[in-house]
Amino acid sequence: MQTHLVRCFGALPGHGNMALVIEGGPATPAARQAFARAQPHPACVFLDAGPDQGVIADYYYPHARSPLCLHATLGAAQVLFGRAGQALQPPSDIVLSTAMHAQALLLRREGEDYFVALQAQPVPAVAVAIDTALAAWLLGQPGLTLASAPVLASVGSPKLLIEVPERATLHALRPPLERIVAWGREHGVNGCYVLWRSGAHTYEGRNFNHLDPAMEDRATGVAAGALAAHLGCTITVHQGAALGAPCLIRTRFKGNLILVGGRAEAVNGY
Repeated sequence: MQTHLVRCFGALPGHGNMALVIEGGPATPAARQAFARAQPHPACVFLDAGPDQGVIADYYYPHARSPLCLHATLGAAQVLFGRAGQALQPPSDIVLSTAMHAQALLLRREGEDYFVALQAQPVPAVAVAIDTALAAWLLGQPGLTLASAPVLASVGSPKLLIEVPERATLHALRPPLERIVAWGREHGVNGCYVLWRSGAHTYEGRNFNHLDPAMEDRATGVAAGALAAHLGCTITVHQGAALGAPCLIRTRFKGNLILVGGRAEAVNGY
């Protein structure tokens, strides 16, 4: 088994959201879940050989398997391009597919940055009102005021996007994580992404989909991609500064594809 630890979406060198990339690891979902649960990192991605020399990515958080995790995909891109770099001049795109839904992902390298090209995906039909009352209940904030109506959006892992009007509100949140995770499991939604609009096309966000507050994401690429898909425009998302790991997620559109990316660097000596 080979493991690679990668810092993803860091705004500066030495920062980012950690992803553990595993090759030749345990084969069954139960064994993979047990392995991910034992790691001190928010996400693991297991890489398997697919048909026609393709690669299949299987994603796990400590508490659950996931259909897609973009910061772990960025970690996989760093590993795969590092291996292919000497043979490809310049590196060609790499095609990867997800284990749960066979979603096709296109990996690209642009200088020091890596991008994942993907498309907007359908969201689950939720048999409850997606409104301010739901957002307030999930976040444990009675009387919560929002800057816009909450919305479900997805590029492969559905998120409930909740926009608050002030940065202070975003930073003060300490939501009941068990409630968010239980609601998400019931409705097929991978947590809440709470955001604050800091400029015309810039946002700051926090992601709540882990049971352990210490595992809060430093960067959540699927949420940035979902937000870009919902807005239909290029955006930049900042995340993780309050957690001591400032991250920067860039998005842009190319035809019907949404590119989500940023820095990814291997942790030396791991």
